[in-house]
Amino acid sequence: MTSAHSDPAPVTVRVPAKVNLELLVGPLRDDGFHSLSTVYQAVNLHDDVTVALDDDWGCTVSGAGTDSVPTDDSNLAMRAARLLHDEIGLDAPVHITIAKTIPVAGGMAGGSADAAAALVACDRMWSLGLSSEELEEYAAELGSDVPFLIRGGTAVGSGRGERLAPVLARGNFHWVFAISDIGLSTPEVYAECDRLRGSAPVPEPTPSTELMSALRSGDPRALAAQLTNDLEAAAISLRPELGEVLESGMEFGALGGIVSGSGPTVAFLVEDVEAAIDLTVALTATGTAREVRKAVGPVHGAHVIPARVD
Repeated sequence: MTSAHSDPAPVTVRVPAKVNLELLVGPLRDDGFHSLSTVYQAVNLHDDVTVALDDDWGCTVSGAGTDSVPTDDSNLAMRAARLLHDEIGLDAPVHITIAKTIPVAGGMAGGSADAAAALVACDRMWSLGLSSEELEEYAAELGSDVPFLIRGGTAVGSGRGERLAPVLARGNFHWVFAISDIGLSTPEVYAECDRLRGSAPVPEPTPSTELMSALRSGDPRALAAQLTNDLEAAAISLRPELGEVLESGMEFGALGGIVSGSGPTVAFLVEDVEAAIDLTVALTATGTAREVRKAVGPVHGAHVIPARVD
């Protein structure tokens, strides 16, 4: 392991956003979380997270909508760096610089992505040599989505989403994301899901064979027919306009639409890049969404990128 006094160079890690192709919510567990079965796909909307040795801990965040992103120790990337730092027993504070393009509070795991990136960046800068499996174990302590953002690609998440198994997905899938200007609280969405379900028993969730088959086929139409999110009704109950966005996207030619995670971003699956452009234009021109972004998945998880030379 490199000594903290050897002044290693800053490390920048690029990390993707995620979309849940299937999010099945099971019963409430004793630890307060719900049992989940989810199929994640990483898409090429990225944040860049840079860690550099400094005299004290600090964090700087830039990008659209980042006024609400904390820069103190509650920031997930800061928590990630401190977790690794304390577990390994170092004395090497870092400053974290986060350049965001993943929507903030949009159900696309932007905060979890930054935590994953911080773990990978600190591992490289401190020359710890941790395996992906070891990094994912640390990631699971930080949040349900964080391990997947280290891995990327397409994967099934179980437990509360942190236990991962790879999924075979053939080809690329084209997405259009309608981004809202007002976030949704994940705990509130889960609470609303529980309220809407009432007292009826909820089975333990398992991934659907139809979705797995669609991913193996590489056929976007087959996948579009299987997109499922048990939190969607709750998100629409709290924000009825999300239902209108879904309807509009389908009318404008999307193959399928889904609220991403706990929302409020709405994800539309389309046939190809031309269809993505057409849907983006339609959603923007009609004012259906404040911001519209195109993306492709699956892509790699958090990975070190070369330093920029100015």
